[in-house]
Amino acid sequence: MKYLCLIYDEEKRLGGMSKNESDAFTSEYFAFTEGIRKSGHYLGGEALQPVQTATTVRIRNGKVSATDGPFAETKEQLGGFYLINARDLNDAIQVASKIPSARLGTVEVRPIQEFNQQ
Repeated sequence: MKYLCLIYDEEKRLGGMSKNESDAFTSEYFAFTEGIRKSGHYLGGEALQPVQTATTVRIRNGKVSATDGPFAETKEQLGGFYLINARDLNDAIQVASKIPSARLGTVEVRPIQEFNQQ
């Protein structure tokens, strides 16, 4: 079954890390990614640019509106994701618990809705 692991961090906290702390944190991510590639869990993943680069799109009364920034102010921002293959939710939680940001922020695990198209 496919699961999306959404990674939320406090950008200010990450931005406040020393170069050594940041390099160590990044190395943890590279090691984690390599590990889930080898285990067969990895289907995809990406880091996102900082929240100030976001654009929110809405359509109201047939008109498109694009505004700078995320939809809502939050303490933690979506910073990236992994798309994984797991046996079940417990397996997905085990994988997500090893994502480095789980120690500092939050990792949301959501099953992918698969539609049967005929």
